[in-house]
Amino acid sequence: MAKQSASRSRSVRGSRTGRPVMALLDLLGRRWSLRILWELREAPLTSRGLRTACDEASPTVLQARLSELREAGFVELGEGGGYGLTALGRELCETFIPLHRFAERWRSKRGA
Repeated sequence: MAKQSASRSRSVRGSRTGRPVMALLDLLGRRWSLRILWELREAPLTSRGLRTACDEASPTVLQARLSELREAGFVELGEGGGYGLTALGRELCETFIPLHRFAERWRSKRGA
């Protein structure tokens, strides 16, 4: 019998397969995950700075998401105590730029 691949052995919410794209969407779909990544895209932030940037999100939830994003390799704790994006995290954020541009165009067409 064939050995089950590593991507299929880890279960993720909303997916029985555990495929990498499903695991990524699961992580990014968790409350505050995308916002944390977006706020860190320009410069590292301390926990307090990140909380302020995230509209005073619960410190408990932010710390849980930061732990998950660190484990996934997207965020790191810098020497100065602030959180910043890893090279992989910066690469991921670059994939959001076309979506950001689209959202700006969409907003202007809606007149919002």
